[in-house]
Amino acid sequence: MSKRARRTGRKEAGLEESTSSEPGGGLVAVLRGARQSLRDLVLEAGLGVFQELLEEDRERLCGRRHERVEERRAYRHGHDEGRLVMGGRQVRVRRPRVRSTEGEELRLETWEVMSKEDPLEERALEQMLCGVSTRQYERSLEPLPEKVESMGTSKSSVSRRFVARTRRQVESFLSRPLGDLDLSVLMFDGVHVGKHLLIIGLGIATDGTKHVLGVVEGATESYRVCRGLMRQMIDRGLVVERRRLVVIDGSKGLHKAITKTFGEWCVIQRCRVHKLRNILDHLPKHLQPWYKTKILKAWQAETPKKAEDQLRALVRELENEHPGAAGSLREGLEETLTVNRLGLTGALLQTLRSTNPIENLNGAIQRVARNVKRWRGGSMVVRWAVTGILEAEPRFRRVRGYRDLDSLESGLSKIISLEVDTLAVSA
Repeated sequence: MSKRARRTGRKEAGLEESTSSEPGGGLVAVLRGARQSLRDLVLEAGLGVFQELLEEDRERLCGRRHERVEERRAYRHGHDEGRLVMGGRQVRVRRPRVRSTEGEELRLETWEVMSKEDPLEERALEQMLCGVSTRQYERSLEPLPEKVESMGTSKSSVSRRFVARTRRQVESFLSRPLGDLDLSVLMFDGVHVGKHLLIIGLGIATDGTKHVLGVVEGATESYRVCRGLMRQMIDRGLVVERRRLVVIDGSKGLHKAITKTFGEWCVIQRCRVHKLRNILDHLPKHLQPWYKTKILKAWQAETPKKAEDQLRALVRELENEHPGAAGSLREGLEETLTVNRLGLTGALLQTLRSTNPIENLNGAIQRVARNVKRWRGGSMVVRWAVTGILEAEPRFRRVRGYRDLDSLESGLSKIISLEVDTLAVSA
């Protein structure tokens, strides 16, 4: 052998010695030589550990393989194909089988824990909330090693899991007790989802927190539909005999249901945003900015009496040329000034003069259901609506001006006491 060859051999030998002498050098060499990613390596190693845990469970029941057990109560019965949840899908796994000496199938503890499908339903729900369609569900998941067979990612499978999960959520949501909530404000508004209409009830507690009280589906905001929502909330513990402010849009059926349900225990504030929109729809575009400014200025008058006088003057002004706008402004005029009569100011007045707090919730429902192309019945609409509500609730904040809710309570006491006294005198 030449001198150069001997030097090259010594260098290669020295390199191998230095590599093997490094801390963790053997593991590094394995990882460098692996043709698979770290994720695949961890998955395969985890599956191997899971199989060992199953074997340990079987040993506790049957004893070690080929071991003589005097009082045997179970014995090995080969393997069967089982399914487990992994990464938002089901995978096929060999499941060891154990039978008792009486011939009954025994379940392994580890398998019982890991075979639950709750994580699979949670993953399907989370993907739907993120905007992933059922057709694209499988594509949104990380790939598995080639040796692992994937199942349960088809459109129909994902849809069934989503329906099952949301159906349970609806049942739980519509049975939540309301008796412990001290609600000083109620708001009702409708949201269109496809060809269906949902009426949602929202409550504001004395500490400023918001609580979704119920939801009902119907074709219109009729009296019967709204009355059904009220009864649903009362059955769950909502107290009727409590002074409250109720904020609604211009629905006559909703107005009638509220007065029939709560009677003299509430005062109604008509949403100014809905009212202003309805008035302006009866006016030509070139007049809309002018009358919008005048109506807003009237609502900001120093006293409720001045505000009412200014609004009635606008009604007379519009009567001849635009009777539709005049009639819209005249209808429910006094109820647009309820927050003024209650003496509310600042941020609390801005919060309670309209149904905007519940409009934000309606927007959350529409965002969650934005990918639905075909609505198959009212139950589907309610399931998606409740899903959107539960998604939005953790991000609820206290309403603006909540520190001034004491002034609302004092205002309600004065107005409702006067109304009750008036009714007693007239009777």
